[in-house]
Formats: sequence, C-alpha cells, structure tokens
Amino acid sequence: MNLHRLTELAVNGEIRELQLLSLEGGFYIARIRLDHVEMTLLDDDNQPLRIRSTTHLRNLLQRVPPFPCVLVQHCVHDEMCGVREGPVGALRIPFTLESCV
Repeated sequence: MNLHRLTELAVNGEIRELQLLSLEGGFYIARIRLDHVEMTLLDDDNQPLRIRSTTHLRNLLQRVPPFPCVLVQHCVHDEMCGVREGPVGALRIPFTLESCV
C-alpha cells in the first residue's frame, strides 16, 4: 500500500489501526490494519517505507484524516535474559497523528 492508497482508505474511514513497528537499526515500518487484512506501507519503489520517528510519520500523514495508531516495540531483553516465563508480548503504546507542538 502506498501513501495515496492509505489516504483514500483514511478518507473512507476504512483504516482500523496503523502499527508503527520499531526495528533494529533505529527505523520503523508501518503496518496498516483494515477489517480483514494487514498491509505494509510502501515507498515509490514498492519497498517498505523506512520511517525515522513518530514525528516523521506525522509529517508524512499531515493531510490524512486521523485514525488509531500504536507504536510496537518488541522486548528482546526479556527473551535474551529469560526473565519471564511464558510468551513475551510486544509493548504497544497508542499515539495520535496530531502534532505534539
């Protein structure tokens, strides 16, 4: 899904959630959840769009109607150290597309 398609879906109220996934290397990718499918936000070369921060995402989507967003950070420390028993879930922090300023 590209930015143009994301905008169309947002205008129609079809986006259920955007998940901003934190990846190793200090960048993020966006996964868009619709009713029955999830898609990755792609750049002009049909590659996952590398997002630098929540501010970068807000700038990209400043003209798009708002929809629910969540920052997803997987906790590799617990997996490496064996601190918890059972499954280790990702940290999910809700945020908005509105500017913080």
